[in-house]
Amino acid sequence: MAEKEFFMNKPAGGDKMILPRSFYARDTVTVARELLGNIIVHHTPEGIVTGRIVEAEAYIQGDPACHASRGMTPRNRVMFGPPGCAYVYFIYGMYYCFNVVTAAEGVGEAVLIRALEPLEGIFIMSARRGRERLIDLCSGPAKLVQAMGITRSHNGADLIAGPLLIHRGTEIKEKIVSSTRIGIKEGSKLLLRFYLEGSKYVSKK
Repeated sequence: MAEKEFFMNKPAGGDKMILPRSFYARDTVTVARELLGNIIVHHTPEGIVTGRIVEAEAYIQGDPACHASRGMTPRNRVMFGPPGCAYVYFIYGMYYCFNVVTAAEGVGEAVLIRALEPLEGIFIMSARRGRERLIDLCSGPAKLVQAMGITRSHNGADLIAGPLLIHRGTEIKEKIVSSTRIGIKEGSKLLLRFYLEGSKYVSKK
């Protein structure tokens, strides 16, 4: 590989490191901003893969781009469930996207995870993606789902119970940038996309 795999301290060492449900049961925009810098951890049959969240988008009530904007459907039912669960959906007949359910149960809001900085399990991610450069592994919502081994079967998964988890990261030092969202038509002017300034793993500056 062009870049060697490296390992952070194993983040799987205690429940106190897992973000609690109360973290997600708050204002969705706040959660989207505060998810930045935290670590997605997935215990898979091939091994542990982890990545630092560097980009996220909020989807809220009154937002025409939010899947729950017109009420509950079989597709978006998970969004109305307990906060701190995964909402995974299929787009363009090709890709999956990974979201975190937020706000109070019954509200119907979520945060789309758009990009990660790969940390652990680089060889596994590279094999799944068919790419060698770190920058090509998780720099987009469809890419990170493939690299992290997230599938449709994770829809509704409890991110507090695992094996797919989000662990508390260290305090971020980067500036948080807010911008319009990407790849949508309705609600595209809302400043609900957040990313860490200077991160080379962000999907688009």
